[in-house]
Amino acid sequence: MTTSHDARLNYLGRNLLSGCLLGLGFVAFIDEAVFHQILHWHHFYDKSTPDIGLVSDGLFHAFSWFSTIAGAFLVSDLRRRKAWWPKRWLGGFLFGGGAFQLYDGTIQHKLMRIHQIRYNVEIAPYDWVWNIIAALILIAGLILIFRTGRESKMLEGTI
Repeated sequence: MTTSHDARLNYLGRNLLSGCLLGLGFVAFIDEAVFHQILHWHHFYDKSTPDIGLVSDGLFHAFSWFSTIAGAFLVSDLRRRKAWWPKRWLGGFLFGGGAFQLYDGTIQHKLMRIHQIRYNVEIAPYDWVWNIIAALILIAGLILIFRTGRESKMLEGTI
């Protein structure tokens, strides 16, 4: 008979992946809903016409939705197998959300310059807040992932 500890050990990667997908989808949804739609601060792609900006927002929103749905299906499967490990899953959620936000703030905002957080303002404070929050979320996720990895090795008896 398989215990929940055994099931968790067998599905460590799936717990992490489902958390990452849901974290990524959640942070992308918050970005899309708050900064794109409610505040109108930017579109996903601001280097063209407003119509293209709206289309890019739609594609971005679809991406976040598919990520969320895929993560939710994986969580459902883990729960059915009695293998869902909330602590590991939360680590993945924070890691996925923080990694996405840090990627957005560094690669898309600064390297690719496809959009900025805001326009016609001093952008540095916004960039610092955006990226510091992203880094803190990412670090919290990594700590949980590391701890659950260590706990799994203790359960296996390898440490």
